[in-house]
Amino acid sequence: MYGGSTTSILLNIPGEAASVVTCLDGYQMARQGRAGAALAVAAVGSFIAGTIGVLGLMLLAPPLASFALKFGAPENAALLILGLLMVGYLGGASMTKGLMMAAVGLLLGSVGLDPIQGTPRFTYGVFKLSEGFDFVLVAMGLFGIGEVLANVEQKEEPEVITTKIGGLLATREEWKAAAAPMARGSLLGFIIGVLPGGGAIISSFVSYALEKRFSRHPERFGKGAIEGVAAPEAANNGAASSSFIPLLTLGIPGNASIALIFAALLIHGIRPGPLLVAQQPQLFWGLIASMYIGNVMLLVLNLPLIRVWVRLLQVPYGLLAPFIVVFVLVGAYSVNNSAFDVGVAVAFGVIGYGLRKLDFEPAPLVLAMILGPQLEASVRRALIFSRGDVFIFFERPIAAVLMALAVLMLLSPLARWALSRKFWEIVGPVRAEK
Repeated sequence: MYGGSTTSILLNIPGEAASVVTCLDGYQMARQGRAGAALAVAAVGSFIAGTIGVLGLMLLAPPLASFALKFGAPENAALLILGLLMVGYLGGASMTKGLMMAAVGLLLGSVGLDPIQGTPRFTYGVFKLSEGFDFVLVAMGLFGIGEVLANVEQKEEPEVITTKIGGLLATREEWKAAAAPMARGSLLGFIIGVLPGGGAIISSFVSYALEKRFSRHPERFGKGAIEGVAAPEAANNGAASSSFIPLLTLGIPGNASIALIFAALLIHGIRPGPLLVAQQPQLFWGLIASMYIGNVMLLVLNLPLIRVWVRLLQVPYGLLAPFIVVFVLVGAYSVNNSAFDVGVAVAFGVIGYGLRKLDFEPAPLVLAMILGPQLEASVRRALIFSRGDVFIFFERPIAAVLMALAVLMLLSPLARWALSRKFWEIVGPVRAEK
């Protein structure tokens, strides 16, 4: 899953949903002349996480698969609630702005057909909206066109052109700073990838949020912190590997991407499950071997190409911007071969430009829009199962733990404020008057 990080770092255009978080610090590193370091760290982090994921698939598949079976609709809903609260940490310096963007993303995610009953919502009679807003269109508009409009407005050339490119690989200090986030992201991504509904998207931004939350210098995130590239890139690759565990051991696809692989195997008469290793060992171990080869090829192909990708930053932005817009519009049209999709991308480009003017980070909006429909479906299935009893989210142990973590995360900003000097400056005079 490394390819999407290249455009995220160089052009601030996520190549896939899991690379949205990489834009936050990767693009800022490119603007500072550290694009080569960001690309190298992303490649090595992806390789390490992918290798750890394949090793875990070989050694830990049975016990982890049995744990994944305990995840039903309530547990999925609790995990997604926890993840959406972590989206607030992607909002830059203001968690409030991040949560506001997440709320807008949830609203946009509700456009289209009801996931349970199939009735249209917020379509206003427009048939094209019956399937909702496509993530690709929203991301290309917000990040691609929005970034171009913001840069073109500047009287001076963007920093990404004027700064020196510097070394093509990270320095020793940068590797040292990225090592621990890579390890934590790999482990976290591996665990989340095993869970149904987890996957690369939620693991990438949960990893980023935790790194920022427990960092000694959280103010550096969003401004070119190499930890903000290493952690999410490792997490999404770890999750990509471990998401095969429920499929190969239980025959249960954990997310939409794995469901496509599941369908392809069924078409060829292959039934994934506990008997796969015994009945078709050549297929199972062939898949494992292909994962190892893929991870090695990731380094072999991408590290030498860093020099080529970084050269893009030497192109004057006045020449590069029209090509970015053209590629975005062509990409938008190719999604469904529809001019309507081009209009959607342009509209979100204008919205992205406005968000930048108001200092709002668009990443929480995109991620909440992706996770919102999953959350709604899980909550409603859980309530249908419990006949409307909301306590189902607190009666099951795993769901209760996840909900407790969500409450703690929601209250943690208030606790920090209560312990701050500013709080006592406000409360002190009031108590003195009494």
